[in-house]
Amino acid sequence: MLKSWSNFGCLLLVIIFAVTTGYGQSKTQTKQKMETKTLVVGGGCFWCIEHNFEALKGVVDVESGYAGGARTPVTYEQVCSGTTGHAEVVKITFHPEEVSEADLLRIFFTLHDPTQLNRQGPDAGTQYRSVVFYENAEGKALAESIIKEISKARIYSANIVTKLEPLKNYVRAEEYHQNYFVKYEKATPQERMMMNAGYCQYVVAPKVAEFRKKYASKLKKG
Repeated sequence: MLKSWSNFGCLLLVIIFAVTTGYGQSKTQTKQKMETKTLVVGGGCFWCIEHNFEALKGVVDVESGYAGGARTPVTYEQVCSGTTGHAEVVKITFHPEEVSEADLLRIFFTLHDPTQLNRQGPDAGTQYRSVVFYENAEGKALAESIIKEISKARIYSANIVTKLEPLKNYVRAEEYHQNYFVKYEKATPQERMMMNAGYCQYVVAPKVAEFRKKYASKLKKG
């Protein structure tokens, strides 16, 4: 009987140790505790690049917003007027152990044309400028090095005009802008008529399709 209680006591200690040290925690719980970083970039309409970053392995969240202007708060209509100084941006939250900031920047420079000044295709104005917003000297230096790397590789025939600006006055965009292309893909034909369907079909959708093909190995499963 004493031996049985002794074995039970040892088992109890093992269980307590596992609970208090997190020995039995799931991979999901462990992943949630991993360090995250953020990167804020603008490359034209945020609808065009938000969904692509969201699909990458290591990316936790992508939020559409506005940054770089002289004041807050601002609205979509005010930013679209081109008078606030803001750019349409996405804020990417990611696990650097799974995807590096350098690789996110490299991908960013393939998701839009960084040689177009204050425009992307049909969208014109400073709110559509190609821009990387840095939070510190290290972030600025990294962006500079990636631009030099891409310029040296001669991926584009024209010079890169992407601006590097200190991050300021970031504002989350209105809720209806968040995950806009996902909402479009799931919408009925009637709903799409109210969602700028022409822009999504002829501008956003081809970019998403090209991205999925080019970066298939780096995309999340499912």
